[in-house]
Amino acid sequence: MTPLEILAIEGHQPYAPILHLQHRLVSARHSGSLKTDLILLLQHEPVFTLGHNGGRENLNVTEELLRKRGIQVIQTERGGNITYHGPGQVIAYPIINLRERRLRVTEYVWMLEEVMIQTATTHGITACRNPRNHGIWIGEKKLGSIGIAVRHGITYHGLALNVNLSLEPFTWISPCGLSGLVMTSLQESGARNITCQDVMETMTRHMQVIFDASLVYVHRMAEDSLLQDLQIF
Repeated sequence: MTPLEILAIEGHQPYAPILHLQHRLVSARHSGSLKTDLILLLQHEPVFTLGHNGGRENLNVTEELLRKRGIQVIQTERGGNITYHGPGQVIAYPIINLRERRLRVTEYVWMLEEVMIQTATTHGITACRNPRNHGIWIGEKKLGSIGIAVRHGITYHGLALNVNLSLEPFTWISPCGLSGLVMTSLQESGARNITCQDVMETMTRHMQVIFDASLVYVHRMAEDSLLQDLQIF
């Protein structure tokens, strides 16, 4: 089977360059210049992103407030509606060739949910699926979200698991386009003194089992150097 590498990227990353990196990796994977599947594991700087199922109608604060806070709103190609990313939330962006792995999209989404459920369980938090909405939940509160895109049979975008972030920005939107939806985090749910580094390490272990990942290493983010390391020119 095609190798799968997990790349844990240090620091809080701006959204747009990581989105651009995903596009380049998908193109490289499709062309064959990238011969491995990848999972990018990271945290973002504060940003609201829009999926193709929704728009700014679910943003409940003014553009002026966002400018003062330095928070961008970025349109993306992923599924789903509006969501928030920021420090204290672990993001995983798998670049996976579903055809080579003989995975259906429904199976792939189940695996992303399972990674988050097992990660939460390891930190003492019981979460579950909701048959009406993708992601993972604790009762009526949402702990982790999924929004994916597939191009040429290759995935990008992915999952976001709330660890210890400020939940206030979620109150400025209708998360996932669902009015009244309340978000939670591992910390709020009882995982005391938890860090994103803890969760990245735990999530990596579960990804190795669920996705049969073969290599893990940490990379200091610089797109060109990363592409060179992966021998994509």
